[in-house]
Amino acid sequence: MTKILPVIMCGGSGTRVWPESRETLPKQFIPLIGERSTFQTTMQMLDDPAFERPVVISSVDYRFLLADQLREIGAKADIVLEPMRRDSGPAVAVAAGLAARRSPGTIVVVLAADHVVRDQPGLVDLCKKAAAAAREGYIVTLGVKPDSPATGYGYLRAGAPLTPGGDVLKLEAFVEKPDRATAQGYVEAGYYWNSGNFIFRADVMQAEIAKFEPEIFAAAEAAIEAATTDLGFLVLDAAAFEQAPQKSIDYAVMEKTQQAALIPADIGWSDVGSWRAVWELSDRDAHGNSVRGNGVIVDSTNVHLRSDETLTTIVGVNDVIVVTTQDAVLVLHQDHGDKVKQLVAQLKRENRREAGEHKRIFRPWGYYQSVDAGSRYQVKRIVVKPGERLSLQKHFHRAEHWIVVKGTAEVGRDAETHLVHENESIYLPIGCKHRLSNPGKIDLELIEVQTGSYLGEDDIVRFQDAYNRG
Repeated sequence: MTKILPVIMCGGSGTRVWPESRETLPKQFIPLIGERSTFQTTMQMLDDPAFERPVVISSVDYRFLLADQLREIGAKADIVLEPMRRDSGPAVAVAAGLAARRSPGTIVVVLAADHVVRDQPGLVDLCKKAAAAAREGYIVTLGVKPDSPATGYGYLRAGAPLTPGGDVLKLEAFVEKPDRATAQGYVEAGYYWNSGNFIFRADVMQAEIAKFEPEIFAAAEAAIEAATTDLGFLVLDAAAFEQAPQKSIDYAVMEKTQQAALIPADIGWSDVGSWRAVWELSDRDAHGNSVRGNGVIVDSTNVHLRSDETLTTIVGVNDVIVVTTQDAVLVLHQDHGDKVKQLVAQLKRENRREAGEHKRIFRPWGYYQSVDAGSRYQVKRIVVKPGERLSLQKHFHRAEHWIVVKGTAEVGRDAETHLVHENESIYLPIGCKHRLSNPGKIDLELIEVQTGSYLGEDDIVRFQDAYNRG
């Protein structure tokens, strides 16, 4: 049997499960359920003979995070980077274009990196069934039977069977997110939820995009043709990709095409689109309570508590979500999960750093984390992975003092090179050229004390960078 090419969409920002999910570390990279991120569990599911090596389409901002998460689970994938977000329409156009360059008849399955599927073998089996219909020219989506009149999903109206066994149905209508009354009517009429998974033949999808959205098709093709390879990543051409209208594949193709088909999917699917969904997917005690991390619940029911470090306690309340991170706390009634997105929008309007950034900021060489800050000083914890190094750089407004607490640092300071061991330190005056490297076999951990008149991250002049950053 011809193998299926999986394409994982991995570029969303996941604001509905803030404060754990933020733009610098969105929900697909977080272990919301279980010990692995949803991206990692999706990749592990694709370790099946039915699939070719996966293609991951994501933002250029997440390239090294993706590589790290793949390395953690020993998985391999081809990573394609979008220079800016353009929604799922252009991303699917790129997926179809790349697949068609292998062979026009390549069967593609598009999966979201931030969804959860309880019955993973079931999803693999459905992909195989859908592939057979896709070879006949259908664009197949997986439909999930609703358990409530949810307003956050698109709805699918199924028609007559297209196969003798009735596994594949004609998709008669593809409608976007309704209001609650309309959703109730859809549920009563037997509609399905749109799971956001699509299976198609590359040339069929290309033809439909070219018919309905020629600008998206042209921009995707031009972005592929002018793409460059950087550190093993395929980077789409920015000038070309920017010309693509920002539109979902649902609006661009699925609401218009006559080639659409549906397979009912009873696979324990969730888009994990709210904290209530996370609670429903989590292990709960006899009182409906779920605790992840450092938390205690007393005399309460139907509570989901998450705390990565700080002891968080709940007494005598019901039906709430409490999420404690290093720099933000969310207290949310179960019934108001759809308002978290509005909350994040308000935080952005108020220019709150916490709206999009965690205290821990990941970089290709490791991460740094704010510890303390004042008007003319800032303290950070810096962790550098074995064999990695920061750029050769200088600052115009700040000096730095590095204290090594674990491992060994190799520090270039102007024309000098120093090895700095645990419990040793080095001073870097304003204006000196410097570089930090980890020559060892374990993580290098140090405390950085910055002092000066301006401490912003944009006070960096890079002379050399192993990661090709500006």
